[in-house]
Amino acid sequence: MSSKSEAQLRPWCPFCGMDVGRPTDAVQRKMTEFPLGNCECGAVYVCDATGHNVGSAMVECLVHACNDEWELAWELIPEDDYLTGRIEDYDDVTHQVIAKRNLDGRAVRGVLYFVRLHKEVAEIADRFRNKQAEETGRKEEVSSVQTPVPEIEAAPQPSLPKRRTSKREVKELAACGDIDELTALCLDDRRTLRFLQRLLYQPDALERYRIAWIMGQVCARVATRQPGPVADLLHRLFEACSDSAATPWGMVEAIGSIIALRPDIYGAFTRHLLNFMGDASTQEAVIWSLGEIAATRPDLIRNTPFYSTFHFLGHDNPAVRGLTARLLGRIKAGEASFQIMNLQKDDSEICFLDQGALRTITISALAIEAVELIRQEG
Repeated sequence: MSSKSEAQLRPWCPFCGMDVGRPTDAVQRKMTEFPLGNCECGAVYVCDATGHNVGSAMVECLVHACNDEWELAWELIPEDDYLTGRIEDYDDVTHQVIAKRNLDGRAVRGVLYFVRLHKEVAEIADRFRNKQAEETGRKEEVSSVQTPVPEIEAAPQPSLPKRRTSKREVKELAACGDIDELTALCLDDRRTLRFLQRLLYQPDALERYRIAWIMGQVCARVATRQPGPVADLLHRLFEACSDSAATPWGMVEAIGSIIALRPDIYGAFTRHLLNFMGDASTQEAVIWSLGEIAATRPDLIRNTPFYSTFHFLGHDNPAVRGLTARLLGRIKAGEASFQIMNLQKDDSEICFLDQGALRTITISALAIEAVELIRQEG
């Protein structure tokens, strides 16, 4: 164990005193995420590299300790249910604690925040974890047939120089739908994802959906080898959607496509899509995105306040009505079955992208499909 009197030393657990490993990104990425780790004594910890977001780090650490059960986390009382600790002056680059708070002219202000649940609470969290593992195992058996996880992409040849792309090349590849070449370019040049994002600014709505679907396909394959850049892209897309001074053309659709094709990694982003339901300009895109995700992981939608979508069955926009019926059918929302039945006489025709294919259909046909799916559940 390291000596605490050294100017530079490995970080340690404040509960057991053992050295702890470098925090790493979780396999499943989240909207607000910090690198995290686990100590042998049962404590969990997260890293705030800047020291300016300790509040968010504290929340994420506690929720992570509770196996992402937010309701359980909010019910816990400090000291009575869990203990906390923190190690300051942590440098995430060298994985050391720098007492003088400066290393080679670089300021060190990082914080490791620790949480250790008391035995009784830890047992409750373990039960949640075991139950979730059983349910996930059953869901994967069903969903893996429809959306298999892509094979790991071949690593770029180290002997070959990395290719650099351009906006024009990416635009041409996207126009012809060359997913293979776009994926290879992404692994060589991360700017490819940014150039794809620029293509979302299209006046044609269906073209925006097509580009969003291409981004989903590319990101699904890139994530097999480099999930980090895709998570960064999702953060940028959410940030762009939240910018009140800009129009989020295609952004929500791209988020939905990426999550729908890799819900095993990015499923935790699903709940944040509902934040854009209040804006008329993004309502249709949000409902479409939720419907795409629901095709393989309806549980992700059911874990959100999906009841707030019921009133869209009576929306003035036919596309919103139809896509809401499709969504509720896919998650087998029997709670809305009578409202969906009222759409079975709605002959309005809509056109949208469904699992990458252009589909033209009446709302009545979508309502009939939705009711049939709900009845299958019964």
